[in-house]
Amino acid sequence: MSKVLLVDDSPTEIYRLRGMLEDLSYEVITAENGRDGVALASAEQPDIVLMDIVMPDMNGFQATRQICRGLDTSHIPVIIVSSKDQETDKVWGQRQGARGYVTKPVDGKNLVSVIKRVMANE
Repeated sequence: MSKVLLVDDSPTEIYRLRGMLEDLSYEVITAENGRDGVALASAEQPDIVLMDIVMPDMNGFQATRQICRGLDTSHIPVIIVSSKDQETDKVWGQRQGARGYVTKPVDGKNLVSVIKRVMANE
């Protein structure tokens, strides 16, 4: 079973995505902000991280950059899951190290497809 770290400040979004992922037999751990997400990525070593962008304290771009460049976390792929759907956001996410980008509202089939593609390329 793959372990997914879900980082999002919206309890509704966490509930929805957790349910979607658990129905597909993923183990899900969550963080409600970027700083906690970086710490959990290091402590829990998930197989993949799903990262929101707009969060208080440390945004998803900053957290993605820290995970992707961290000595003990650089091997963990990050997929950004955000309502920000401008091309500049997608490019900036890639520049921070994200290996995928999914826009909200999340289509379950698309999300799983992106997760499988990213994990297969590891």
